[in-house]
Amino acid sequence: MGVKELTFTDFEPTIRDNPLVLVDFWAPWCGPCRAFGPVFEQSARKHPDIVHAKVDTDAERELAAVAGIRSVPTIMAFRDGVLVYSQPGALPAAVLENLIGQIKALDMVEVRAKIAERKAAAQT
Repeated sequence: MGVKELTFTDFEPTIRDNPLVLVDFWAPWCGPCRAFGPVFEQSARKHPDIVHAKVDTDAERELAAVAGIRSVPTIMAFRDGVLVYSQPGALPAAVLENLIGQIKALDMVEVRAKIAERKAAAQT
């Protein structure tokens, strides 16, 4: 499938319409971002069932701001439209592979229940 470039316009539909999406927020001037690029591309080839997407934070400043990106690279993972991982820093291939396994293994009923609990507690 390869890596998809995301913009402000197609970010939300991509997250909503795909079961698992990994997003690499990066910048062309960022050395660690450039080093992580091939790792991310290799993962995309290995996992065609997962949408691997990149957001150029220089070109998509508004999207980066809305997503709360303060450091690049930042990796976000969405499962069934829910943000389940967000962490700055480039990941070694083995760590990215482990992360993918953990995300695939998530019980999304349980995740949604915990989100609902937190929302209810915040409202009281």
